[in-house]
Amino acid sequence: MIRRTLHAAAFAIVLLAAIPLVLVPIYALPFVRPVSTLMLAEHFSFQPFEREWTPLEKISPVLVRSVMMSEDGQYCFHGGVDWNAMRSVVDQAIGDGEASRGASTIPMQTVKNLFLWNGRSYLRKGLELPLALYADLIWSKSRTMELYLNIAEWGNGIYGVGAASRYYFNKPASELSARQAALLAVALPSPLTRDPANPSAGLRRLAGTVEARARASGDYIGCIDGV
Repeated sequence: MIRRTLHAAAFAIVLLAAIPLVLVPIYALPFVRPVSTLMLAEHFSFQPFEREWTPLEKISPVLVRSVMMSEDGQYCFHGGVDWNAMRSVVDQAIGDGEASRGASTIPMQTVKNLFLWNGRSYLRKGLELPLALYADLIWSKSRTMELYLNIAEWGNGIYGVGAASRYYFNKPASELSARQAALLAVALPSPLTRDPANPSAGLRRLAGTVEARARASGDYIGCIDGV
């Protein structure tokens, strides 16, 4: 009985590990529109949610620049994991005795949203790293950004920039202004508590910083087609 249980557990682990290995190449195909684990959870718990898939070429370039400069300024220069930022986080955790925000890159956040779960966990972070490296080998930078912007949570039951731009600003993602794009970008780290349509003074200050960085981004965003 114990042996059968161990074999079943090992088989389950191998199966779960194989799912991303198979799905990452499939998700590289431009006509595939994957959903996140959070969206699946909403669906199977009969909770309503909104997601409007928006191709990258129909998303305002200033939104792409704003998200990159807010979430992952080295996006075009790393291979899925920003090892310098990761080293700083590890050093801080060792020195302070507690973990910080985690130095998640856009590829790491994308694979987390597609294959893993929310919540701080060393196990989840350990799974994110190889998945992000693998995804970065398979997906182009433009495809990764397109996936991220279409599965990111932007509020309770609001997924993807298409649904978010209509919900908060009553316009398609192609028509976002620089300030609206910056407000959406700075809402991403805490989408359930930050309201881009009714920002606090602190959120407006953050948006101003991101708006300036996006305006001056230059070569930092050169890996994204058409931005």
